[in-house]
Amino acid sequence: MNPVVVLVLSLAFLLLLSLWRQRSGRGKLPPGPIPLPIIGNFLQIDMNDTSQSLAKFSKTYGPVFTLYFGSKPTVVFHGYKAVKEALIDHGEEFSERGWSPIFDEVSEGQDIGFSHGNVWKLTRQFTLTTLRNLGMGKKTVEARVQEEAQWLMKELKKTNGCAPCNVLCSIIFQNRFSYEDKDFLSLIEKLKECITLLRSPWFQVCNAFPILLDYCPGSHNIFFKNYTYIKSCILEKMKEHEELLDVINPQDFIDYLLIQRLKENGNQQLNYTLEQLASFVTKLFFGGTEPLSLTIRFALLLLIKHPHITDKVQEEINRVIGRHRSPCMQDRRHMPYTNAMVHEVQRFIGISPNNVIHEVICDTKFRKYIIPKGTRVIASLSSVLHDSKEFPNPEMFDPGHFLDGNGNFKKSDYFMPFSTGKRMCVGESLARMELFLFLTTILQNFNLKFLDDPKNIDIKPGCGLSSMPSNFQMCFIPV
Repeated sequence: MNPVVVLVLSLAFLLLLSLWRQRSGRGKLPPGPIPLPIIGNFLQIDMNDTSQSLAKFSKTYGPVFTLYFGSKPTVVFHGYKAVKEALIDHGEEFSERGWSPIFDEVSEGQDIGFSHGNVWKLTRQFTLTTLRNLGMGKKTVEARVQEEAQWLMKELKKTNGCAPCNVLCSIIFQNRFSYEDKDFLSLIEKLKECITLLRSPWFQVCNAFPILLDYCPGSHNIFFKNYTYIKSCILEKMKEHEELLDVINPQDFIDYLLIQRLKENGNQQLNYTLEQLASFVTKLFFGGTEPLSLTIRFALLLLIKHPHITDKVQEEINRVIGRHRSPCMQDRRHMPYTNAMVHEVQRFIGISPNNVIHEVICDTKFRKYIIPKGTRVIASLSSVLHDSKEFPNPEMFDPGHFLDGNGNFKKSDYFMPFSTGKRMCVGESLARMELFLFLTTILQNFNLKFLDDPKNIDIKPGCGLSSMPSNFQMCFIPV
């Protein structure tokens, strides 16, 4: 037989086999668009605005539907009821972390975000306990945030996002870094570049087709290089800590981690090498630094674009705090409009529109469907944060979304910027504290001025796979 004919027939057979496998597995899964062989539904998804693509699919297939990123199915939950039912009501079944080839390669499954099973449960419990021991949610950490906010006032034009990072550094490494420290600034630049690369469509393609990581040139190699640099810096810090470790008097997160390592010696699940522990701290560093920095940058853009909101916040700051003392968390209960503004920033931008991918730990009955063990799951947080019934005119930036008719702060179950359920962000309370204290301190001391016409500020919430503000220049004018 002609070799060309054999090749064509072989390819046709493989395509038909792929289609049959996909269609045979869809009987129990939620409905969704028909996937193409090998590439799935990639061509039907706008990788620069996945939230909008998911919204369109939900109108056709309902709040629970199936997409194929490559040859594997992914179940999507869209809207508050579906997300709550999955991540809270069925929290245990949906508590596994979905496979992420990029992070699995660099972290070896040893970090809190992408570890699995009992390893995840133990590392999460340890992280929460240690952060509480170090003062998270208490006055001790609040004092660190207040101190950093004052440093930020002095060096504001040169911070380049260092302030949130320095708070985390003081918890992890015991000491803060100077904004002039070249090594620290280099670390921050590589961290920012990594985050930018992670949010690009190319990385989502690589996660669906991991073979590209080994055989194709691309920006993923820059990510791996930068990640290795950051991890090596943290590893050096850990070696220094190991030499000076005082098991009776731990000073920071690394000390607690090293002490826990000694206690767990011989435990096969947590018997980490020092390098694996460095990977664990590196992921904590990633998750606790750049998302907060991005949120503050977004907040400044939104406040410039809506000066009437800024004026109301500054009036409340002047009335409650004045100009001669630093803001504190106790002030928040007396500042409903400022508190509402901070919440509205997080709601509006949806820093992680589609959450981090989950996975079901067993065959799970969900509504009238059966979701097989190991199926990946996406919970659309943007669909919750932009629910028009809970937040009228959700595409508008309006602190009134979190205020009642009397101007008092109003909580909402739909407020899920840190996700929800068992995989909810462990640093939520620290992030909320930093956002409130940094933003109130900035507005207490400065008026904001955009170097271009504020009308030209373009903020589209939930763009791409994760929200990022465009680069901009602004002035901080002392009050």
